Amino acid sequence: MTAARFPFGAQLHAATGMVFFRLWAPNCTAVSLLLEGQEPVPMNAVRAGWYEVQVPCAAGARYKFRLADGTDVPDPASRQQQDDAHGWSIVVDHDAYPWQHPDWQGRPWSEAVIYELHVGVCGGFKGVTANLPELAALGVTAIELMPIAQFPGTRNWGYDGALPFAPAVAYGTPDELKELIDTAHGLGLMVLLDVVYNHFGPDGNFLHLFASDFFREDRSTGWGAAIDFRRRQVRDFFIENALHWLNDYRFDGLRLDAVHAIDDPDYLFEFARTVRGSVAPERHIHLIVENEDNCASLLDGASPSFDAQWNDDGHHCLHVLLTGEHEGYYADYAVTPAEKLARCLAEGFVYQGEHSEHCGRTRGEPSKALRSTAFVLFLQNHDHIGNRAFGERLLTLCRADAFRAAAALVLLSPQIPLLFMGEEDGAREPFLFFTDHHPQLAEQVRVGRIEEFSKFEGFADSADSPTLPDPNEPTTFAASVPQPTAESALWRAFYGSLLALRREHVMPSLAGIGQRESAVLGRAAVSVGWLSGNTWLRLYANLDEAPVEFEMAPSAKLLYASSDEAESDAAKGLLIGSSTLLFSMQAGTPKA
Repeated sequence: MTAARFPFGAQLHAATGMVFFRLWAPNCTAVSLLLEGQEPVPMNAVRAGWYEVQVPCAAGARYKFRLADGTDVPDPASRQQQDDAHGWSIVVDHDAYPWQHPDWQGRPWSEAVIYELHVGVCGGFKGVTANLPELAALGVTAIELMPIAQFPGTRNWGYDGALPFAPAVAYGTPDELKELIDTAHGLGLMVLLDVVYNHFGPDGNFLHLFASDFFREDRSTGWGAAIDFRRRQVRDFFIENALHWLNDYRFDGLRLDAVHAIDDPDYLFEFARTVRGSVAPERHIHLIVENEDNCASLLDGASPSFDAQWNDDGHHCLHVLLTGEHEGYYADYAVTPAEKLARCLAEGFVYQGEHSEHCGRTRGEPSKALRSTAFVLFLQNHDHIGNRAFGERLLTLCRADAFRAAAALVLLSPQIPLLFMGEEDGAREPFLFFTDHHPQLAEQVRVGRIEEFSKFEGFADSADSPTLPDPNEPTTFAASVPQPTAESALWRAFYGSLLALRREHVMPSLAGIGQRESAVLGRAAVSVGWLSGNTWLRLYANLDEAPVEFEMAPSAKLLYASSDEAESDAAKGLLIGSSTLLFSMQAGTPKA
């Protein structure tokens, strides 16, 4: 590893016993390196606000940077912390881990079945590692870790990360994270990481003290001043962070959180181009975005681009159809939700330039020409459970039979499916918003949550108003741990059978999909068809209780029916309530 490639942080040269330390501190007139138990070492001021020094040192050494006013700060590019975001930074030797599967190159994106999880809730890196064989046996092919970057305290969703290069101490050591990834690769599982490049958490990041140029005060986000991606140093910081996770830890891909909050869209194209050009070409590296703006141009594959976007449009349509909810962002989907779902399944985005009442503006770009795998579809994820006042899982908000029909739609559709931890067990525990902030910030978060939900139904200003869980209470975190139930084996068998069908009948077709069609069959019933080669796959789903009629060519082969009754009535041209069907038929046969 050379200073030219990773100019941020501490770089160990094990062969010489030297460590090269660098810090970008354009606001400082002097910076010193503070090694634990030693006198401060003045750092050399070099070009453009950089300070650097090389000293004899070893892996495990603890250090901070001392600013001219005497303030000691952790390394913003720390690879490991002693305690949390406020503690000593630690020098790490990333070449020391003995990889057991060094030849792993990943899997094609078309094979992705993603399982999103929170490392802390799952018992840390060791707890996740222990559960990997069961996930692989279920048919999952990729796990996605919610953000693990070092945050303040011991409990956090991860989106309050302060030190983006350091795995959270509360979850385990860097070697334990590598063991997790190494074990996953041995089981044929990809490992994806959720990263946050649009903001820093409110506590534990000290960049404003020595590198205020990291931010632009003329633009603000929901998290404060926007990060200034006009600056080369800022761009490089996050590109190097991505390469750190992909190369030092061998993650198979990254999911970039809320890229609509990155105020320089050109950066995203540079990011994809640079990252893909800096990783061994034989590796399957996958880049996914969360993007409220529905930018199809980021996904078109015309140049190095992103593999996929989380399809919130699809989730919102399904949620409205299953629950009838219409507040907040669901308002945009409450009118003709079945039509919107049909469009989503065939074309990707629902909003492709139409006006969004919730956003107060037009949103999206045409997406019909994009491949189906450019969209990640889900019934649940951390956001849409945890951002509810009480963190309710969808299974507690709708009929179980309708939930199963919707799950089959997600897992058998041509888009990339994502499950949220516990879903495969039929978990009903909430996933609540939890933190471990200092008292003043904890109170601000608690009050902010109350204000956020006060405008929703059920939160009137009265003594009868429900009490929101306090994010900072340890019990809030404990209540979010999913637990197996007496029905877990049945749920696992259900998901396992669907994933086996996907592996056999859907995955082989994805690369060749061309023409796509969709139709509305009823109030909450849709059909979607996609042509791959000379074979149509047609999916029919009815989330309502009332049956609907449909037509299917006699030559069509039924691949899946959600129940014996659904299979029997399908032969009569009837799609019963809360059911899903999947057919295969040769092109040229009269369509439905």
